[in-house]
Amino acid sequence: MKLKKKLTIFLSGVIALALLVGCQSNKMSQTNDQANEQQQSDNEVSNSLGKTLIVYYSATGNTKEVADRIAKETDGTLFEIEPKNPYSDEDLNYSDDNSRVTREYNNENTRNVELISTTVDNWDSYDTVFIGYPIWWGIAAWPIDNFIKDNDFSDKTVIPFCTSSSSGLGDSGELLEQMAGSGNWKEGQRFNSGVSSSDVQNWLNELK
Repeated sequence: MKLKKKLTIFLSGVIALALLVGCQSNKMSQTNDQANEQQQSDNEVSNSLGKTLIVYYSATGNTKEVADRIAKETDGTLFEIEPKNPYSDEDLNYSDDNSRVTREYNNENTRNVELISTTVDNWDSYDTVFIGYPIWWGIAAWPIDNFIKDNDFSDKTVIPFCTSSSSGLGDSGELLEQMAGSGNWKEGQRFNSGVSSSDVQNWLNELK
């Protein structure tokens, strides 16, 4: 009797262990399937865009966050636009009439921001160029202007993106296209701060 009871307990344990292993195996399989689907989606985006460059200017880090996510999803190369005279927190105080950014906004002649570099290695090899910037007073932040003016976008697909807490993309993309005078410019996208990977991925999938 005791032997039969022990055998029953043993068999129950074996069955429970088999069920547990089966559940874990199914979960691992589902996780692998999801990872494979994500990788396939990433590859499709990369293939549709060709060799990709992500150019961005980020004043407070929000645009950089989006640029990093785009680079990850497209396997693209990052190029940061850097003013020789960086903007401090005080410079970016939009509510201060005497701050640097406010003075530049009020006087267009002062918006010629000198950059550390506007030259991208192997520029001609890129098929698609993303241009990222924060929105300042409804337009693209002007530190990117000299990069746009100094480069030839012929034979490139150009896709603007911006970050803003309240303002939309507005005419910023069209104004940059006019400034560039070349390139196949597409409609851009505006992102809030704290953008998620899924937000960026969904937008990139739409671009395909």
